[in-house]
Amino acid sequence: MNYFRILLAIAFSALAAIAQAVNLPGPVISADWLSQNIADVQVVVVTGDTAVFTRAPEIATDPKTGKKVVTEVGGHMAGASLFDFKKARVEKAIATAKVKFLIPEMADFEKLVQGIGVNAGKPIVLVPLGQDISDVDEALRVLWSFKVYGEQNIAVLDGGLAGWLADGKPVTTAAAAKPAGNWVGKGVDSALVATGDEVAQASKSGKAALIDARPAPQYFGIVKSASITAGGHVAGARNFAPDILTRSSNGALYFLGKATYEALLKQIGVDPAAPAITYCNTGHLASGAWFMAHEIVGNKDVKLYDGSMHYWTLENRPVVTVPM
Repeated sequence: MNYFRILLAIAFSALAAIAQAVNLPGPVISADWLSQNIADVQVVVVTGDTAVFTRAPEIATDPKTGKKVVTEVGGHMAGASLFDFKKARVEKAIATAKVKFLIPEMADFEKLVQGIGVNAGKPIVLVPLGQDISDVDEALRVLWSFKVYGEQNIAVLDGGLAGWLADGKPVTTAAAAKPAGNWVGKGVDSALVATGDEVAQASKSGKAALIDARPAPQYFGIVKSASITAGGHVAGARNFAPDILTRSSNGALYFLGKATYEALLKQIGVDPAAPAITYCNTGHLASGAWFMAHEIVGNKDVKLYDGSMHYWTLENRPVVTVPM
């Protein structure tokens, strides 16, 4: 009888734990939500500037308003992991070319994620630095990679580390020493990854919108990134410039609302509900446009062209540019 009671108690404890498991409220979470639920999620700071993790932040106070403004981000949430963005993309030999900036194979991505202590079965919150659109898109690129390999229980912190600091939330500068995690992928979701041939077909047919997520001078070919061999854009692509992805407040960048993004897409001639492919120079800034359309707007027929214009121009595919 006592044995039965022990088993019953264990069962009820397990059910209680499941019942109390936190659910992410959406793809974007606030600093207040994270501070209230931080014990129930896995926080991962994403940055290529890994020194930030153990560097003290610098915060100024506006003498007129008394508001705190983050002048330099630093530190991290207690218990957070550090994802080095420089390891988020790799070079692969494809046909006769070496293509950079591509998503790692699933086994390699698993090793990377496990190595920073991420476990399966617990929500993941990615934290960008939050001061520049490039670093916001670093976190979104990692989020896209997680999604490609089947992770659904994942979100990004609105405002990033800069917003967290501006809100007066606590950070530590202690180095992380976490045991290896057990996160594993669930397979490759090809519905999130576009190929060059799919981009070419979209350019020709117009059946899928092409969203160029680069600054306008790069879109028009007035300037060219060193990562591509020819300036300009894919024929038929519409420009969703990165500086309209977020708004700035107290030194941090925050996402806009779904209705605003839908209106912006319509303004550039893209149906928010139609199939789409996002691209940029390398697949970095394209992650922001993909996240906006796929996750916030909710259009599940949006792909990202991995390698983007770097891959496209390596294959000598055509570009449209303005006369110079």
